[in-house]
Amino acid sequence: MKRILTLVLALVLVASLSVCAFADYPDKAINLIVPYGPGGTTDLTARAIANGMSNFLDVTINVNNVAGAGGSVGTLQVENGKNDGYTILANGMLALTTMPVNGYSEKTYRDWDIWLATYAPNAIVVPANSPYQTIVDLVEDMKARPGEVTFGTAGIGSGGHFGAETMKAIAGADYSHITYAGGGPAVTGILAGEVDVCPQLLAETKDLIIAGDLRCLAVLSEDDIEIAEGVVCPSITKYYPEEAAAYVPMGEVTGIAVPKGLDESILAKLDEAFAYAAVQPEVADFCNLKSFTLMPMTREESQTFLDSFTSKACYLLWDAEACANDPADFGIER
Repeated sequence: MKRILTLVLALVLVASLSVCAFADYPDKAINLIVPYGPGGTTDLTARAIANGMSNFLDVTINVNNVAGAGGSVGTLQVENGKNDGYTILANGMLALTTMPVNGYSEKTYRDWDIWLATYAPNAIVVPANSPYQTIVDLVEDMKARPGEVTFGTAGIGSGGHFGAETMKAIAGADYSHITYAGGGPAVTGILAGEVDVCPQLLAETKDLIIAGDLRCLAVLSEDDIEIAEGVVCPSITKYYPEEAAAYVPMGEVTGIAVPKGLDESILAKLDEAFAYAAVQPEVADFCNLKSFTLMPMTREESQTFLDSFTSKACYLLWDAEACANDPADFGIER
């Protein structure tokens, strides 16, 4: 009897200590892993949201860039690491939701708790001295030289890769894929003349378009986008309305995520911190500056949104024969 009583008391003590630990969360710095190099859309969004969350939680949030393999290195570091709420992922959903079909992970977006924050369309840009004056020039050259026109992106599964695959589908011709360790390096590559085209996100090239260093041939949105007075990025639907209908709007949805399994009290704290950060004026100003759309969603709303988003992204890759695995094998319906 005494032994049983001792065991019960021990269990009560462990439970009470666990409750206290959860109640005190967070009591130390949090690491926010960005699986790309600095300067890209995911990195910029992560830093904007992290600042607000840090203020709400009253702890430091360290943003760490862990680039490699189209975002999979940093993502897998979080997926396979200690799941205690002190390591969080910031990622673009094009990369995260397509990891299974790309052969990087057996887990799907359903295995993560996700908070979506921003949307940014793809922009098809070329250097100012490029011979391509319009998107039609580019498409016609892709048709004339299939597999030869070089596209620089942040890697397989990145926002830029989906922009490139969309252009491949519209042109009906392949391209040569040159990958970089993030959106920032991909933009540097196009400026240096290392590639013919960069299909990364508008947020990553906006300032350079305004400055005249890059020319925007088209945005993969349903409407034109005016990024400064007199500087308009034309919608690709103006030129290829039928071909683009199945793919546009195309772009990156960015947010933060943790693997499923965290205690609900920790998730509730993260819910509150994210909701607080998303409505801070500096976040709205940041989105306006970069031509993001601010679209904060709860965990539940994010999962619902990703049901259709994931299908579109995965089947774009599958139909283009650009991924290793059939989306249907992971319960992803067309």
